[in-house]
Amino acid sequence: MFRQIITILLLALSLQAFAQRDPVVDKYATTITSADLKANLSIIASDAMEGRETGKRGQKMAAAFISFTFQELGLTAPVNGGYYQSVPLYSLGAPDVSLKLGNTVIGADDFAFSGAVETNGEVTMPLIFVGKGSKEEIEKVQVADKAAVLILEGNASMNNNPAIVLLREKGAKAIFTVLPQEEDFLRMVARAKNFSGGRLMLTKPSPQTATAGIFFVSYNTVAKAFNTTVVKLDKAIADKKIDKIKPATAAFSIKQQIAEVKSENVLGYLEGTDKKDEVVVITAHYDHIGISPRAEGDKINNGADDDGSGTVAVLAMAKAFVQAKKEGKGPRRSILFMTVTGEEKGLLGSQFYTDNPVYSLDNTVVNLNIDMIGRSDPQHKTSAPYVYVIGSDKLSSELHTLSENVNKTYHNLVFDYTYNDQNHPDRLYYRSDHWNFAKKNIPIIFYFDGIHEDYHKVSDEVDKIEFDLLTKRTQTVFYTAWEIANRANRVAVDKK
Repeated sequence: MFRQIITILLLALSLQAFAQRDPVVDKYATTITSADLKANLSIIASDAMEGRETGKRGQKMAAAFISFTFQELGLTAPVNGGYYQSVPLYSLGAPDVSLKLGNTVIGADDFAFSGAVETNGEVTMPLIFVGKGSKEEIEKVQVADKAAVLILEGNASMNNNPAIVLLREKGAKAIFTVLPQEEDFLRMVARAKNFSGGRLMLTKPSPQTATAGIFFVSYNTVAKAFNTTVVKLDKAIADKKIDKIKPATAAFSIKQQIAEVKSENVLGYLEGTDKKDEVVVITAHYDHIGISPRAEGDKINNGADDDGSGTVAVLAMAKAFVQAKKEGKGPRRSILFMTVTGEEKGLLGSQFYTDNPVYSLDNTVVNLNIDMIGRSDPQHKTSAPYVYVIGSDKLSSELHTLSENVNKTYHNLVFDYTYNDQNHPDRLYYRSDHWNFAKKNIPIIFYFDGIHEDYHKVSDEVDKIEFDLLTKRTQTVFYTAWEIANRANRVAVDKK
């Protein structure tokens, strides 16, 4: 009898969920098709776009295509009658750098440098070993006005890395990062060199007062500088005796090249009806990492998944909402469709928008951010249709509940919250454009497919996109946006 009651209850709940489907939103969700997504992605991620590097010709071409699409859909041009929000940037060109560790001059092919630091001739400072950069390790040594050697994992992010942040707070003048695996080191050096001359900032850098720069060096190089071996450095870390590693010296000179770069966010606006002063912002970054001149064979990083997939998802949702409005079906709240530039350079386009909003941030209800939703990662090769959901519960428990309910009502994707942990080592909550909205206390959801084998490689091509999955994910975001835009009350921010 108990089992029968449970079965009846489950059936009732499933019927109730089915009954909650709205045929109106279903109608417009079905306008989001694999064919349209593929057609647009085949343009956005084509070789003609040259990898869409911020400020470069390919990025300008992609912006033109997106703005033309917004115009063709009939979206309002919200920036002084245009679709572009100019994002003024400053480029740090490939610096002239020389480096000596201990008594060894390091060849140009054996290190790379990233940062806004500039020296007046050669400077010399103590070189201190800080192990893996835990708080406990860093507190064992004095790093102020010194150079620190930091051991990182191969997939570590440089963006908001807690060890790097702490070293800077403690006054380190330079940071030497070490990736123990040779292939990780070579990949990082190649990437840094490929994009030297591509570091961009929103404000003109002041090299003499800028934050500590970062050098990428091999483990063997720093072991030699400390007059020891990799094995002994590893043992010092394991035994928690990094302070027993005697300091060496680092001598380097850096001359920066600074130039102005112009880029653009592309904005299309759909005015709401009775709640038009409240705005839902849907974002994806349309820039990528450009051309890798040192790569063999194919040199163009097409970025089909990163983030061509998110870009075409925004275009598809814009089309669906425009059609709904033409047929008298809302939305009640206004929607800003925004593809942003400079994400690959440090979330610059979204930072510029949130610092210079076209629509009041006080009236911005939610940001739904899409960054890579066209592939499956190794953890989900045999999974049911899924998507990583990040940040939905960070600022609004109501948004999280809404997101879950909408998903269960419609496509019922597997929502994977692995990366939702703010302390996850990959720190993805901080690594895409939603973060700049979250910093302004605006509830966000970040949709993501994971880190697959073609991430930031020339092999991130259109033919590897899983279009059925991309369609379901895009429709899921659309269903969520529809609910947020049309519900009676705006999503509430949790009280602190």
